[in-house]
Amino acid sequence: MIRLITSGESHGKALSVIIEGIPAGLAIDTKFINNELSRRQKGYGRGERMKIESDKAEFLSGIRFGETIGSPVTILIENKDFENWKDIMKINKGTTDKKITSPRPGHADLSSLLKYGRQDIRDVLERASARETAARVAAGAICKLFLAEFGIKIYSHTLSIGKIKVKELTKSLDKIENTPLRCRDPKCEKEMVRSIDNAKEKGDSLGGVSEITAKGICPGIGSYTNFDRRLDAAIAHSMMSIPSVKGVEIGDGIENTKKYGSEVHDEIFYSERKGYFRSTNRAGGIEGGVSNGEDIVVRIYLKPIPTLASPLQSVDIKSKKKTLAQKERADVCVVPAAGVIAEGMLAYVLGSAFITKFGADCMKDIKVNYHSYIKRVKNV
Repeated sequence: MIRLITSGESHGKALSVIIEGIPAGLAIDTKFINNELSRRQKGYGRGERMKIESDKAEFLSGIRFGETIGSPVTILIENKDFENWKDIMKINKGTTDKKITSPRPGHADLSSLLKYGRQDIRDVLERASARETAARVAAGAICKLFLAEFGIKIYSHTLSIGKIKVKELTKSLDKIENTPLRCRDPKCEKEMVRSIDNAKEKGDSLGGVSEITAKGICPGIGSYTNFDRRLDAAIAHSMMSIPSVKGVEIGDGIENTKKYGSEVHDEIFYSERKGYFRSTNRAGGIEGGVSNGEDIVVRIYLKPIPTLASPLQSVDIKSKKKTLAQKERADVCVVPAAGVIAEGMLAYVLGSAFITKFGADCMKDIKVNYHSYIKRVKNV
């Protein structure tokens, strides 16, 4: 399995991530990883900070001569904005007269302040910030490189922003990278952009839905044998860890609740060329916690971010008097960026489950195990 842990604060010196379990012999494409970090920063509705940061991955361990060596991989991502905040982000003992005492509704501010017994909300918001996800995208990029060795690719696209929903998928998944919202419906995308502009004028924010697809995954990843080994459970867990995500759907899970079973379940067919296959994919590529060979399709539902230019009512934690919530520099809409983060998290889950299934310490052995399994499955 793959394990990862991130560290760092939004305006601290840097973010870091340690990735354990990546087998030896995986070629590391630094340009690809940095491009993934760049993709996370894009999308119409992002805030001013995206103009300051230019995220680059610096490798501190686990890689020699462009290949993993089997030990934990450590990545550092510098926060260029630290220079503007270093007087506030003091590490040494000291005091500051810039304490934040007005929590934002919908954010981790108040509940976590109470949990950790702090007096300054900045102690919470710096780590709770979605800036942390840059480290996860870097880790996810390495998992993508691993999965690509077995023909697996992961994409995301925007399905809705606020009340504007995609009507017709006219663009392919590999042709949307340079569009404002990574949307496959150009007409709807224009409406979405106008919606974001309207929200910005009001000092408000917008959420939406992003769909993530993994193509080329073989059947048999995950397990039905225990709850914590179910692939869809692991995916849901990882998606819900992304800031602002409040719902996760596998396949047509929500729409399927309104139908008869005969309208929902994907009938099974067989041909010598394809082997077992389905003509529909309402299950989203997972049945009983196990991949079935079809595309894995996941949708994440994002609430509007809670940091608003026109803040909501709150209570000052010091005076206990009515006040407006803290105003921080923030985005208006993060749905396309969240899709990129979700790609990385899906790659992490699939990569971990893949290694559990075909586990070995080096790429050569994993490939032998994988091809042996594929051969056996084709003969069933």
